[in-house]
Amino acid sequence: MKRFFITLLTIFIIFPLISEADSGGIWDDLAPTPIKRTESSSALLGDKIYLLGGFTPKGISREVDVWDLESGTWSKIVPLPRGLHHTTATVVDGKLYVIGGFDSGTWRPSNVNYEYDPEIHRWTVKTPMPTARGALAAGVINGKIHLIGGAHRKLFNLVNTSAHEVYDPETNSWRTLAPIPTPRDHLTVSMIGKKLHAIGGRVNVDYNKNLNTHEVYDAKTSKWSLHAPLPTARSGITSQALNGLIHVFGGESGEGTFVENEAYDPSTNKWKTFSSMPSGRHGLASVVWKNQIHLLTGGPKPGGGGSDTHLIFKLN
Repeated sequence: MKRFFITLLTIFIIFPLISEADSGGIWDDLAPTPIKRTESSSALLGDKIYLLGGFTPKGISREVDVWDLESGTWSKIVPLPRGLHHTTATVVDGKLYVIGGFDSGTWRPSNVNYEYDPEIHRWTVKTPMPTARGALAAGVINGKIHLIGGAHRKLFNLVNTSAHEVYDPETNSWRTLAPIPTPRDHLTVSMIGKKLHAIGGRVNVDYNKNLNTHEVYDAKTSKWSLHAPLPTARSGITSQALNGLIHVFGGESGEGTFVENEAYDPSTNKWKTFSSMPSGRHGLASVVWKNQIHLLTGGPKPGGGGSDTHLIFKLN
């Protein structure tokens, strides 16, 4: 009994009991996206949001919609070379990179690596990712793109991979770093400083097996560590860093979609709750711009569907 008590006490010290009271926040609607999507991806390039890929009413999308943050209008650019869902979108040195994902209705994992140059309006095929996978997550550290986790094909099944592969756009080359300790897919990644926070996700693409795991990669030490778990286990989520906190939005399970807006404070290793999303969605995309988080599209029901929702969240 004494040993059991000490174990509980240790857990309490390492992971202080989570959420503080609702910390507020304001939600507003913006002009809807041109098409309904779910499992899409987005990135901020200059003063524009690029929204791409995903499932749409017309199938797996190649279309790239662009929201001009200054004029508040939508336009289109040259479509992706192929349709992708559950892919990633990141920006390095003024260019957009779309890496990995699934490229068919049978969820075939892909290792594609596309670069878009807005100056010449052209997509270029770059060196493919070593491990073909989808429902992965990406983050940028020192101009290099870290691709984390996801699901790849093993015989006839989609199973998790612990892959942590890093792409260097300057040399158009890849290298392998320390694998993520908990392999998972449909996770989210956000950056605070030079630390990569990999949060939530699910086991082997099964949304009935959601995780609250929160592991952090430190680029200085090249090591992973375990941090306070996400209060609500969920997957199909998105996240953004705002005012030093990492906000995690949405998600799905077999019982429905999530409205949760929970934020991690790395200075205290604690989570806070903020004003919930107006409605639950999964497979949504997000960017942060001028202290506002834009949330775009996403499925209102588990396993499918889509929306043209475009919301912003900001602090009071």
